[in-house]
Amino acid sequence: MARIAKKRKEAVSKIEVAKQYNLNEAAALVKKITTVKFDASVDIDVRLGIDPRKANQMVRGVVSLPHGTGKTVRVLALCTPEKEQEAKDAGADFVGLDDLVEKIKGGWTDFDVVITMPPVMAKVGQLGRILGPRGLMPNPKSGTVTMEVGNAVKEVKQGKIDFKVDKFGIVHTSIGKVSFDEQKIVDNAREFLRTVNKLKPSSAKGTYMKSVYISSTMSPGIKIDVKTTDE
Repeated sequence: MARIAKKRKEAVSKIEVAKQYNLNEAAALVKKITTVKFDASVDIDVRLGIDPRKANQMVRGVVSLPHGTGKTVRVLALCTPEKEQEAKDAGADFVGLDDLVEKIKGGWTDFDVVITMPPVMAKVGQLGRILGPRGLMPNPKSGTVTMEVGNAVKEVKQGKIDFKVDKFGIVHTSIGKVSFDEQKIVDNAREFLRTVNKLKPSSAKGTYMKSVYISSTMSPGIKIDVKTTDE
């Protein structure tokens, strides 16, 4: 444990506590302070000036990151037989309907995203208690309930992510890997922040984007100067 503490102390020492970094500086720094041996995720946390308890201030959306997330996303397509080949051709990892619905009822959840179609939502709805708590329930607003099954699968495989503000008013997601070069991290962060900004509720008052932090797996956070995020 002392070894881990020492590495974290070294990482913290590289961050100027009182400084707010621009995205380019933060992208370079997050690569330097990452000490884990695996390819860590680069995460972004945005604290919003909203009340998530109010329905008219809920912030939820989707964004297609220009350079993807760097993760291998396992996509499950629950669709009718005539759409199965379309889903397979688009890269879906698991394709089917009744057999897979029963498998999920039995506890199987070895997938990251579920794509389905409006005509079969009655069957998929039976899985709400299993998929809902895991954030896997498909939703028309996130583009995961659609007749364009192939396109939806492709978008997810290419880096489309779904995000939602939590009960504390924070939006958190991964925007890449530390193995990405600095510009790719910056591009992904900027696209994500632009999308969040566009989703500002009309009922939200005062400062909307209160703080932004970037970090990697197990690293300390780097505070971003919000005013520089769209430069």
